[in-house]
Formats: sequence, structure tokens, C-alpha cells
Amino acid sequence: MINQAELDSRYSTWLTAPHLPVDLHRELVQMKDNQQLLADAFGTSLSFGTAGMRGILGAGTNRMNIYTVRQATEGLAKMMETLPAAERERGVAISFDSRYHSCDFAHEAAGVLGAHGIKSFIFDDLRPTPELSFAVRHLHTYAGIMITASHNPKQYNGYKIYGPDGGQMPPQESDLMTSYVRQVADLFAIKTVSEPELRHKGLVQVIGEDVDVAYLDKIKTVNINHDLIRDVGKQLKFVYTPLHGTGKIITRRALNQAGFQNYDTVVAQTIADPEFPTTPFPNPEFAQTFDLAIQLGKQEAADVLIATDPDADRLGAAVRQPNGEYQLMTGNQIASVLLDYLLKAKQRLHDLPENGVVVKSIVSTELATAIADHYGVKMKNVLTGFKFIAEQIKNFETNHDHTFLFGFEESFGYLIKPFVRDKDAVQSTMLLAEVAAFYKQQQLTLYDGLNQLYQEYGYYREKTIAKDFPGLDGQATMSKLMSEFRATPLQNLNGQPVTALDDFKTGIRRTADGQKTKLDLPTSDVLKYWFADDTWLAIRPSGTEPKIKFYLGVKAPTEAEATERLTQYEAALQQQLPQA
Repeated sequence: MINQAELDSRYSTWLTAPHLPVDLHRELVQMKDNQQLLADAFGTSLSFGTAGMRGILGAGTNRMNIYTVRQATEGLAKMMETLPAAERERGVAISFDSRYHSCDFAHEAAGVLGAHGIKSFIFDDLRPTPELSFAVRHLHTYAGIMITASHNPKQYNGYKIYGPDGGQMPPQESDLMTSYVRQVADLFAIKTVSEPELRHKGLVQVIGEDVDVAYLDKIKTVNINHDLIRDVGKQLKFVYTPLHGTGKIITRRALNQAGFQNYDTVVAQTIADPEFPTTPFPNPEFAQTFDLAIQLGKQEAADVLIATDPDADRLGAAVRQPNGEYQLMTGNQIASVLLDYLLKAKQRLHDLPENGVVVKSIVSTELATAIADHYGVKMKNVLTGFKFIAEQIKNFETNHDHTFLFGFEESFGYLIKPFVRDKDAVQSTMLLAEVAAFYKQQQLTLYDGLNQLYQEYGYYREKTIAKDFPGLDGQATMSKLMSEFRATPLQNLNGQPVTALDDFKTGIRRTADGQKTKLDLPTSDVLKYWFADDTWLAIRPSGTEPKIKFYLGVKAPTEAEATERLTQYEAALQQQLPQA
């Protein structure tokens, strides 16, 4: 936290800055006598980390605005200036979502890059995050910028940065770029080039349908059983909603192309509205997100409801039950039915490679591990963040030691084909619709298919508990709590002893008998406990939000026992946490 004199200086610099946009100047005037607002807007700078940056829209160094976007892009440009000319000349692909100022920020980024003689390839309209990842690979650009705040509320926007392989930059490259970003001290001295000048100098190229067609051509490879889709796809009835976001652009084209035409869209949510008027939290893991889809689903007796978040990298689903109500599926459950179908179909077609591998985050369900084991497929665990899954895919291709089959995170992100190097809700929609058709052919639902998996492998239940730490002192409080967990590790929980503790910050696993082994993952501020009854608990500060997430995973012989065990563990965990 900076002192009052520095706070006043920052505020004064912004208030008197030349050519300040009217909306930002108005906001600065309004916050003049509000010390709390001033401290929040200017008390620190917007954090730029391995996932880029994300924050509330507005005036100030701790806000998303054209100046902080310019600062981030200036850091990228300065890093690219250290590259060989051939690398630098590959340029940067830029896309944006439906949020306030997303298009503006995208064009501001192009202007800053242009001032450094770096060419941009910018989409003509909003496009999904996975298509931006694809565009980096398809156009062979050096980097990609995605303007999005993913599933956050309307007050937010963000800036994601992608590397040459189409994945979010891994820590080493991201840390280098972050160092350049932090060297940009004067946000108002950053040079930009106007749009007409960019066009005149050939420093920007508008892209759109050309990339769409190439992406859709690759999407054709996601579905496996085209005969099934042809025969049953017409009977399968489902509802799709893009939640006011980028999914409206490409997902329906992909569905029609695959042969799924018996579906309805939630019209109100197919409007790209930055207010998100029908769902203030456009996150497909929240039940409220499906309210309108459920209404339409009941009218049409739809088998499945599918929602993609505003930048179309996450997918959620709900399944019609015999009583006509809809049951929401968790990200872990969706991933499990997708994975089982994928491996089963490949096995039936004798297309399951001997060196096949699935990649998941360390906080995702162990049911997927049991499924992979059943098919003789290796499971690779990585840290949370899809960039780590992308990094593994790159390693597999370089070393030729494994064939990537599927990757996922419990937070509703899945990847089937690696022509994209981030989670891809368009791909996931295609495969989930095929899986629903597979069960429809047997007069079953997706949820029936999930229960079959539970009966075969045991009942797995998971839950994420998030504890918020708002305000400027939030990060310090989070760090203190993590230090306390390390200083005094849990010995037991819910009456069950700890059998092992994985500390990803030290890179050491400690077992109950005192043995230590090295963890084969990068360092990260994460703890994962393993208990005697196969339960696990992971503790991880969020990389994009001021909160610590606690992930619980249990396994039991029956559904009732699994539910009870999860409830008991959650209650025991709450006793260990500081109370508000």
C-alpha cells in the first residue's frame, strides 16, 4: 500500500492528464472526496501475472482502462523487440468478447504494437477465446491477446496473453513479459498509432470469416461417430445458450455443420449485451445461469441444456430428469462422461493409442483417473491453469512420447483436440451433444450415463469452497493464512488421519511415516492433503480473484455415503477456517 502523498500524486496525475476520455474524467471527479474509492483505484497497480490481468473497469492504476491496456501491450512489445526479426515479424493475433470496452481495448493494443512496428491481426467482431488460440497457431503469429473477463460480472474486463503455440504463456515467458510491463512507469507517455495509419503502413490486418472457416474445418474432427449423429441427432432435443457472449458467433454454425439441428437457443441470451441483463453472474457453474434455459427446456421437453460462458471457453450442462425437472452437472461430472465416451469410442474403433494420455489439474476429480486406468491410458496431473495442460501437449509433440487424448479442469473447461491450446467450449459442445445422442439411442440420459460410471468405479463427489478476501489488504491476509497452514499442517480432518501432504511451494511430498519425495511439478502456492479414506483436500489462492479456494474430493461405495462424507468433511473444514 502506498502512502497518502503518493496516492494524491497519482490521482492528480490522472485528473490533469491530457486527452483523458470523458467517462474516466467524470469518474475521477466523482471520487475526489472518497478516500476509500481513491485508495482502491490508486493504492496499487493492477496485477499482471501468468494469466494476464483482470479487474474492474474504471479510472486508476488498479482498474481496467485504455491506459492499463496500453501498459500491458507496451510490455509485450518491448519483450518482442528483443526477439530475432523473423519472430517479431510474425505479429500478434487479437480478439475480444462482448464486454464494455472490449473492442476499444483490442484496438488500443493494436495501436501500441503498431508504434513498435509490430503487425496485428485483429478480428472484425467478437470471437471466442479458443478461436483466438486457434488463430495464433493458424496464422503463425508470435503471440495472441484476448480481451475478456471470462465469466466475471459486467463490471470486469481482462487481458489474456498467448504464446506462439496458442497456449497462455507459461511461467518463464510470462514472468519475462511481466518484468517489461512493470518497467512502464508513465502510462500517459506510451505511444500509439491511429487506425488509419496502421492500415496505411500495413501494420494491421482485419480477420474474421477466413479464420472461422479454418476453425470450423478443424471442429469437424471432434465428433467420432458421424453415423450416430445422423441417425439419432435429429431425435436429440436440446437448448443452447451463449450467455450474451461470443458463443453466438460460431457454436451454432458448428452444431449445424455436425448435423445437430433439433435445438433451440435462448433468444434473450443470444444478444451480445455487456450488461448481462438476464444473468448477472454469467458463469455456467451457477444454477441461476440456467433459469431461462430451463424455462425453454420445459416448453420443448429438451433432453439437455448447454451453456457456454461469455468468451466460450467454459461449458455447463443440465439434464432432464424423469419428473421433467433439470439436474445440473458439475464440471467434474461433464468431464467424466466426455472422457469415458471418448475412450470407449476409440477403443471400439481400434483407435486407442498405446501411448495415450489424459491431462487434468490436481484439483479435478479422481474418477477421471479411474476411467483412464480402465482403458490403459496414462493420467498426467498438472497445476491449475489450462496453460499447464497446453504446456504438456507441446511436450508430447516435441518428445513424441505420448498422444494427447483429453484435457480438463474441474472449473468447466475441457479440450478434446489440440488444434486449440486452451479450454474450448465449442469443441466440448460438439462432443457433449454426441454423448447425449449415444445415451438417447439407448433410451438413457447423460445423467444415467454418469450413474453407470459411479456404479462401475464408485461414487465420487467433489466440492469447491471459496473464501473471499476483498480490499487492498486481501492479498496479505491470504498469504498469512497460507503461511499458517504450512506452519501448522493439518494432522487429521473429520476423524481421518492425513496420510500424505503435497506442498507445491516447496515441491515436496511428506507422508505420515516421515518419508519425503520430490513432486514433479512447478512450484506453486498450493497444498494438497490426502486422508486415509481416499478423501483429498487442496488449498489454493486464486490467481485472478481475491479468494482462497478449498477443493474437497471424496469417494464411497454408495451415493448416500459419498454425499454424507462430503458434508461431514465440509463441516470439519469450516471449523478450521477463520470466521468472518
